[in-house]
Amino acid sequence: MSETLTMPTLTIAFQQRARSTVARSQKGTVALLLRDAGTAGQSWALTSPGQVPEKLGVENQNAVRRVFKGGKNPPRKVVLYCLGAEDTLDAEPASQAETSDPPSTPGQPGSGAAALKWLATQKFDYLAGPADLSEAEAAVLKDWIIQQREDNRAIYKAVLPGCAADNEGVVNFTASGIQVEGDVFDAAAYCGRIAGLIAGTPMTQSVTYSVLAEVEDIDRLGAAGEDAAVGRGELILTHDGEKVKLGRGVNSLTSLGERPGIWQKIKIVETLDMVQQDLRLSIQDNYMGKFQNSYDNKLLLITAIKLYLQALAKDQLIEQDFTCDIDLDEQERWLQSQGVATADMMERQIREANTGTHVFLDLDLTPIDAIEDVHVKIYL
Repeated sequence: MSETLTMPTLTIAFQQRARSTVARSQKGTVALLLRDAGTAGQSWALTSPGQVPEKLGVENQNAVRRVFKGGKNPPRKVVLYCLGAEDTLDAEPASQAETSDPPSTPGQPGSGAAALKWLATQKFDYLAGPADLSEAEAAVLKDWIIQQREDNRAIYKAVLPGCAADNEGVVNFTASGIQVEGDVFDAAAYCGRIAGLIAGTPMTQSVTYSVLAEVEDIDRLGAAGEDAAVGRGELILTHDGEKVKLGRGVNSLTSLGERPGIWQKIKIVETLDMVQQDLRLSIQDNYMGKFQNSYDNKLLLITAIKLYLQALAKDQLIEQDFTCDIDLDEQERWLQSQGVATADMMERQIREANTGTHVFLDLDLTPIDAIEDVHVKIYL
């Protein structure tokens, strides 16, 4: 009996990754750091508010439940790590005079250094700190997030209070006077709630104007103040006269350089992060070291990537007019660096040239944003 032929393994791998894209985009994971006297150095992975550890202090239990409120959906998972009650994220132990209990030393369970080391072993989308996160600690988390994104290609992001990071990986949440059932929260105490809301919002939607049904009122900025805050890269809360909701879903990026303004949008960065991670992991797992670097196998990779992008376009995460092809400019530069005279080579010869272990690809795509600005003319 003859064997039934199927698509090449590489193509199947990319198709499987694409099929899971929207499912993965429906819910994300939040990493939450807490300060808790009785559980220093302990961590949990929770998938529902019913799993909140009873050994946590009451306020910390409530903080975890707020994360699970989510957006359209609750987050898929909340991973917790507890610092000691007197420990800070700068990994500098407090002086003995400031506390009756000896604080943890850097690297010990519950210390700031241990918390960051633990975070680096977790898979999560958004990070939030303790309810009493200080400005100095927010700066530590900001630097850690930026370093992880730049050095390790991680797709970690953080929601931090009053932190003008000027980076797409940090959401600068600046609301104040957040009134909930007689309690008043500041931005630091509500960052976990916002992280859960963003993580629970599908990539097919933005968080702009997402309603926080439990919030009764806030310190109101007024229309001009809200516009100015958004322009500074701040995620704010607004009151529309009936309810409290998020302002425009922006991150802290303000210095664009040559990048387009879409990099300032939480929704767009989510999509771009997902694409780069999917492609990197799929190529590492299914292509690198497993194929000869022939021109035909380069075309096989290009075809597999295009099939992946077609699935994203079908789900309206990116526009249909994407392209993926061999990067002729980079390929020619590499050939020249190897002493190959390319001046008299035809384009086809450059495309099909032997490039050792290197594959140079050029990918162009446009993420699709959500409807946020509606202009209506009424004629009487």
